[in-house]
Amino acid sequence: MRVQAVIPAAGMGERLGASRPKALVEINGVPLLRHTLLRLASLLTPLPCIVSYPEGFRNEFEHACCDLNVVLICGGRERQESVWLALNVLDPQVEIVLLHDAARPFPDPASIQCAVEETKKWGAATLAIPVSDTILSVSEDGFLKDTPDRRELRACQTPQIFLKETITAAHRAAHEEGRQFTDDASMVRFYGGQVKIVPGTVGNFKITTPADLAYATYLVQEGKE
Repeated sequence: MRVQAVIPAAGMGERLGASRPKALVEINGVPLLRHTLLRLASLLTPLPCIVSYPEGFRNEFEHACCDLNVVLICGGRERQESVWLALNVLDPQVEIVLLHDAARPFPDPASIQCAVEETKKWGAATLAIPVSDTILSVSEDGFLKDTPDRRELRACQTPQIFLKETITAAHRAAHEEGRQFTDDASMVRFYGGQVKIVPGTVGNFKITTPADLAYATYLVQEGKE
């Protein structure tokens, strides 16, 4: 089945202390987005990766993606809108859509392949890892409400992978109803789909803070990514 990747990369890097899109922040002199695209390139079919960029940054994204097989589109104001716009320009031959964060430059090939196979069975799959900390449910006025069973909790990662018809139907419904979701797997689940959880890896972390960026830089410099 033919797989096409979508990377919504229109977000800014405020929490990184950057004044430019997070995808353009550099790791060892190379844009974060390029690291991610190069990692995915060996895993996917020859179809181009669809990358969304924030308005006003097309030239910078063209430079970051030079010589790579990508289609650039201007993203929306929110991530969900950027994904919806990307779904509307998928290659007609695509059967499976792989949605990945630009800020996760070290996805594990074996985990992705497993998620693709589970998607063929169930229509949707997402990578996730067990949580190590105790998670507290807190009331609006700052008091402990409940302590969920940690054995039932997972920290969500990407890629999240879907049959084309599954993810497009969910996004179309959300778009028409004006509903917002934190991620695409939650959206698919809301509209009645099953989402298989596939074990991810701790190395597939999301670069959000300066400490994350420093650690990613160390991994690249030491060849440990």
